[in-house]
Amino acid sequence: MPLTPRHPSPRARWLRSAVLVAASAGLVAAALPAPAPLGIGDPLFPHLGNPGYDVLSYDIALTYQGENTRPLAAVTRIEALTTADLERINLDFTHGTVRSVAVDGEPAEFVTSGEDLVITPARETEEGEALTIEVAHTSDPGGSADSGGWVRTGDGLAMANQADAAHRVFPSNDHPADKAYFTFRITAPSGLTAVANGLPAGRTTAGAATTWTYRTAHPMATELAQVSIGRTTVVHRTGPHGLPVRDVVPTADRELLEPWLKRTPGHLEWMERQVGRYPFETYGVLVADADTGYELETQTLSLFERRLFTEPAFPEWYVDSIMVHELAHHWFGNSVSPRAWSDLWLNEGHASWYEALYAEETAKQSLERRMKAAYAASDRWRAAGGPPAAPEPPKPGHKISLFRPVVYDGSALVLYALRQEIGKDAFQRLERRWVSEHRDGTASTADFTALASEVAGRDLSSFLAGWLYAEKTPAMPGHPEWRSQAAEAAPAASAPKPG
Repeated sequence: MPLTPRHPSPRARWLRSAVLVAASAGLVAAALPAPAPLGIGDPLFPHLGNPGYDVLSYDIALTYQGENTRPLAAVTRIEALTTADLERINLDFTHGTVRSVAVDGEPAEFVTSGEDLVITPARETEEGEALTIEVAHTSDPGGSADSGGWVRTGDGLAMANQADAAHRVFPSNDHPADKAYFTFRITAPSGLTAVANGLPAGRTTAGAATTWTYRTAHPMATELAQVSIGRTTVVHRTGPHGLPVRDVVPTADRELLEPWLKRTPGHLEWMERQVGRYPFETYGVLVADADTGYELETQTLSLFERRLFTEPAFPEWYVDSIMVHELAHHWFGNSVSPRAWSDLWLNEGHASWYEALYAEETAKQSLERRMKAAYAASDRWRAAGGPPAAPEPPKPGHKISLFRPVVYDGSALVLYALRQEIGKDAFQRLERRWVSEHRDGTASTADFTALASEVAGRDLSSFLAGWLYAEKTPAMPGHPEWRSQAAEAAPAASAPKPG
């Protein structure tokens, strides 16, 4: 009997029921095959996500004892809707210990297989059923920094789950195609501050511990979850249209970081002029005392390394534009999430595009010069890991590293070529419609191509196919003299990378 979801006929259901009745009477022995990790078919992450259900919400309770090397006690409650009959339910989860599992209030059997938690409920669930799964587990902040999940900071913890590490923190359907609402309940020693995605929904103190509750007002991909625990200060200000802006910074750095923090309302106003109103309930900057080598657009609370703001070698315009890069993701990647990981170019290409456009408008950093340099390197980038919308899948037994130059400036180059082809006015109409029509959802490269063609009033599928899928970079509209130099050596990069 396959583990994959299926849709049996009424007669097949009757026969299966008869077999189960017979088995209970000792007449036959019915058994499921061995548990195995599943996936939703993403070729870049074959075992990421799980079929057969749609998660509606997560309620995650975490208890932090004050030491960022010790596992946290946790309970993850998942509300879901089944989309197929399921004899087993797979969740993505690893790097923690599962204490117990209940499905709809009834104890359920469970085992681990690969990086999946495989649950056998007391009874089979049928398509269309509401489902509640509660997992008591630990959430372990141990492990290497580059593996993702929890990040140990100088005063506590933060999260960096992109692309496939949320299931190192909590059981989940860990793929951006299945977005859901989140509630976080974080218990920590009362001298610490806990902050998470969304807005505060209560705080209670019992003895020496305080529990902080946060809820999101919009669905979120698991990779964008954020919890910060530490000796931090929350700084409040107001953005456009009365938007609550809250920054979370090490308390000792509050005054040092203020010149950077106060720029966020202006960044929001600039982005809204480009693509329309900010799509979430709050925004802010989380500055972590940690060396990650990257920044990350965790929803409503972008994660930044402290050194980005304190290292004198980083020019002011560069830091400013990286802040805009992570903010731009809240339209491109967070509100409109990729349907498959090969659609990542839509996230990073757009964030890099608005980062570069902001630098041109505010610091006279030429967009055209940057795109010409990207064009010169484009063939080399494509050869190293595939074109923007078709990253090469991982080799057997290896995990893919998605975050290559081709998905940053190599993908911003696609947008530059498109703007050259259809004109600035049509390009801006496309951008605004894209984030408006797909808000709070997921979308694919094919969706973008279709909308671009509609806005332009002509079929752009062939034009965009060359830019997105070809081995060699097409000629740049308006710049036939540009050349791509495949043999050119890659320059070294020491600055932290945007996420």
